[in-house]
Amino acid sequence: MSVAFTKEESAETASETLLPDRPFSSHPNWVTEAGLEALQRQLAEAREAYELAQGIEDINERRRQTAVPLRDLRYFSERIRTAQLGPAPATTDVAAFGSTVAFRRVDGRVQQYRIVGEDEADPKAGSISFVSPVAKSLMGKAVGDIVGSTNQELEILSIA
Repeated sequence: MSVAFTKEESAETASETLLPDRPFSSHPNWVTEAGLEALQRQLAEAREAYELAQGIEDINERRRQTAVPLRDLRYFSERIRTAQLGPAPATTDVAAFGSTVAFRRVDGRVQQYRIVGEDEADPKAGSISFVSPVAKSLMGKAVGDIVGSTNQELEILSIA
């Protein structure tokens, strides 16, 4: 039966519980070991939230409370299924997936980021996705190299 023929509360609840799936990237799902562990932890948290919400007696409230965990269960299950453990950097001679790279910007600011998978990227915590413009310009380059455009030049200071 369509929600159009049900109580107004049910139609309202349906709009709250039919959440669209989280989008998946078209890039390979490279992860570091820490990134894979984080995905597994997030899947467990989503499963726990879903199971907790299943105990709610009111059906409409149960639907509201299970909507986000259910969407997250689908997302994290797929991300774990498609995860490809990125190779650890073989050397610190050139920047690669998993490397921590320090660089100086044209304005003199020095920044340092670890190049990681998309799901684990957190620039505020010092990690960027391997598909980000900065990471793409750094990968394959060595200490002393200058990358980027005239306005956005980056000089690589160190690679760990």
